[in-house]
Amino acid sequence: MSRNLDLVARMLRDAYHGPPIAPLRDFLDPLDAEGAYAVQAINTKYWEAEGRKLVGRKIGLTADSVRRQLGVDQPDFGALFADMEIPDGGVLDLAQVIHPKAEAEIAFIMGRDLDDPDASLETVIAAIDKAVPSIEIVDSRIADWQITFADTVADNGSSAFFVLGTDPLPHAELDLYSCGMVTEVNGSVASVGSGAACLGHPYHSVHWIARMLAKLGEPLRAGDILLSGALGPMVTLAPGDHVRIHIGGIGSCSLTYGSKS
Repeated sequence: MSRNLDLVARMLRDAYHGPPIAPLRDFLDPLDAEGAYAVQAINTKYWEAEGRKLVGRKIGLTADSVRRQLGVDQPDFGALFADMEIPDGGVLDLAQVIHPKAEAEIAFIMGRDLDDPDASLETVIAAIDKAVPSIEIVDSRIADWQITFADTVADNGSSAFFVLGTDPLPHAELDLYSCGMVTEVNGSVASVGSGAACLGHPYHSVHWIARMLAKLGEPLRAGDILLSGALGPMVTLAPGDHVRIHIGGIGSCSLTYGSKS
């Protein structure tokens, strides 16, 4: 097995503009978290050097069933860049994705820095400023979503785009545990869930990544956006689909998957 991480990083970058690639089993063991995050870091630094602005992180694998499927016992994360945001009600361009899926999530906006790798849950909660409904568009540069844990981590957490609602709310006033979620596609219910589906509570997701990033020397900063993880099953998109999510007490947002005119 070759472990040329620079080559793997370039293969994944090239796949954004070309055909998807085969799973990375010839380069990374399926559970090689260290190697996969190293590949992700190579590409994050590459994109920042190219002028892309890092604005936060996305957290994935927050559902027990998905972690069991991939044989891991913790979530993963990827980088969010400013050019990944689609305005609420906007259009996801067909040409910019391969086989996209939509997830309904609660996004948090950080109010202050978190650089303590042993920060308590209470400290992390106190550092959050606002909460807002969000849609994450996940995609994979690995052909046909034939991913392992290492594949998705190396591929920036299978990230693509995201939408944020336009009315952020003080999170302490919200029921983030039992809030219901409905995802509609073309007006029909396609997925349902709740806040508890995200690691037992979305705060747990933020706590996990805050400590993880602090250990890596890349702590969360005030103003960072965090997509905290799916509240229910993801939905595969077809061209022309209109997606709207509703999260009880928190709000709604939407997008359409179709070519830009």
